[in-house]
Amino acid sequence: MGYKVVVVGATGNVGKEMLSILAEREFPVDEIAALASRKSLGTEVSFGDRTLKTKDLDTFDFTGWDIALFAIGSDATKVYAPKAAAAGCVVIDNSSLYRYDPDVPLVVPEVNAEAVDGYAKKNIIANPNCSTAQMVVALKPLHDRAKIKRVVVSTYQSVSGTGKEAMDELWNQTKGLFVIGQDVAPSVYPKQIAFNVIPHIDVFLDSGDTKEEWKMVAETKKILDPSIKVSATCVRVPVFVGHSESINIETEDFLDWEEATEILREAPGVLVIDKREAGGYMTPVEAAGEDATYVSRIRQDNTIENGLNFWCVSDNLRKGAALNAVQIAEVLGKRCLKKG
Repeated sequence: MGYKVVVVGATGNVGKEMLSILAEREFPVDEIAALASRKSLGTEVSFGDRTLKTKDLDTFDFTGWDIALFAIGSDATKVYAPKAAAAGCVVIDNSSLYRYDPDVPLVVPEVNAEAVDGYAKKNIIANPNCSTAQMVVALKPLHDRAKIKRVVVSTYQSVSGTGKEAMDELWNQTKGLFVIGQDVAPSVYPKQIAFNVIPHIDVFLDSGDTKEEWKMVAETKKILDPSIKVSATCVRVPVFVGHSESINIETEDFLDWEEATEILREAPGVLVIDKREAGGYMTPVEAAGEDATYVSRIRQDNTIENGLNFWCVSDNLRKGAALNAVQIAEVLGKRCLKKG
């Protein structure tokens, strides 16, 4: 016996990816529903070799459904997730709404799968921010070996993290710069994104950090270890899919780069591509469409006693969102719901 699964926000980038990954990984689905807003009612979406017509989220009854994967943003989630949870359907939420709620597990299965066990307090599990998810997958095995004290991370985040309109803006601005009279003014972003980088993701806080930077700090502490100090600078770059990160760590115990490389080679969810030659590293273009979190450029940081630098790349729509949500559903099923 399998699960009755709902994908909420099925017409968006992440929702479509959720449906694709559920089919790819042969998640034990007995019945599936694709939900969207009323304006998208009846839109067709793919689920493996099947085509589903979207149903109206506003009138959908979650009673009798097992798992709902939410990909609709915090405002709508605030309305519909409690309804699903109250009906007995476990919500796996991709928005930021519940990530910092102490009664809601924040889960990256390669890092803290056991946290899923706490789902029953609210019948909700939170999916982390895309930039946090790939980073903690790489940090976890190193933390287990040498205890990470401090992380300094600079991100290079693709426009798909903002959504389809941002991808269209990058595409149209890029074309417009080469065709006289077809230039496109910034709309989604505060400055031109084509051939540019923008050191600003989400809103600014009083501290001078952006909320995206704050998220990385708070989520790393909740998922991995509250004692870790994290400093983040988050930057939007003109890449369609795939987030990259330059990560510097300081550990309590000495860890040389060769041992770190071997540890990462054995780590779940990680693929090391590090040849120390031209092209011997991963870029977001190669990571797009892949499930792994890729690590390259592993090397000692000799400016501190126990320091390492490395480069981390992953498909933000997959490991940063849809894949992680499906992996949470898999863990939830095996550990708690025990169907399929």
